[in-house]
Amino acid sequence: MTKITRRLVLAASAAASFVPAAARAQSAWPAKPIRWVVPYTAGGFTDVSTRLTVEKISLGQPFVVDNKPGANSLIGAEAVAKSAPDGYTFLTVIAAHAANKTLYAGKLAFDPESSFAAVSLVGIAPLILTVSNTLPVKNVGELIAYAKANPGKISFGSSGVGAAAHLTSELIKQVAGIQMEHVPYKGTAPALADLVSGNIQMLIDAPIGVMAHVRSGKVRALCMLSKERVPGADEVPTIVEAGGPLIESSSWSMFLAPAGTPKDIVERMSAEVAKAMKNEDLRKRFAELAVIPGGYTPADTAKFLAEEVEKWRKVIVTANVKVDA
Repeated sequence: MTKITRRLVLAASAAASFVPAAARAQSAWPAKPIRWVVPYTAGGFTDVSTRLTVEKISLGQPFVVDNKPGANSLIGAEAVAKSAPDGYTFLTVIAAHAANKTLYAGKLAFDPESSFAAVSLVGIAPLILTVSNTLPVKNVGELIAYAKANPGKISFGSSGVGAAAHLTSELIKQVAGIQMEHVPYKGTAPALADLVSGNIQMLIDAPIGVMAHVRSGKVRALCMLSKERVPGADEVPTIVEAGGPLIESSSWSMFLAPAGTPKDIVERMSAEVAKAMKNEDLRKRFAELAVIPGGYTPADTAKFLAEEVEKWRKVIVTANVKVDA
């Protein structure tokens, strides 16, 4: 074999071996554990929806859930935005993530939309409106009438400025034309305790946090902020059934990855989530928590997030909501 022929053979062999190696490296994903950042404490809606879902995903590698709470989810989100887009880091966000784009405009080290690749909308938990037993109203119609007759005398709690509970309450104020006073707390638990004791008169939250108190009679549920009754809390009427205007609001759980994560990995994970959503055990657990299963495609997830960003932008601007950055 001549030197020229030998060189050509070796070059061809090297090229042939290089392409399959690259293909194998990508097709071998995942080759190590996958880190899943939850930017809230363990036990809440974000954490529970994440753990329940990834438990039903089989990729041959374990998922390591990393709870990184703080700053209205900004700490965990920024950590993921700055992570390598290699398919080994994912993030779960809720409605506050969409609101943060407006609340912290110009102050973030990342963008809630462009810094991430949308993976899947996992679940939607329509919010429930509850009131203290000390408040003399039985439905939403009476609540609005009472608020109009007593401007500023109803105080509503939330888990913090910019939380879904806060912004939804502001939306109700805008649509119904009523005045209520906001009392922010560091989490739902202290707000719920004050609702039970009558220190505040109204609290909106995900059913997972309040239904036990509703069923025990400690607080009164007036409605679900949804078009239809919600499995897992189907004894609670919709807002229209309760005499109020049609206002839909929910806490939702969404999976994201760092921007630049390979498209095939994003689509693979999205498909695995959609598959998990068909699991009967998972659907049963979601129903018990009054969560509607998702399983959206990356494109539909991105569209949903964009719509939520715009929805809450209007509420935040109209209500002139401000946060300390």
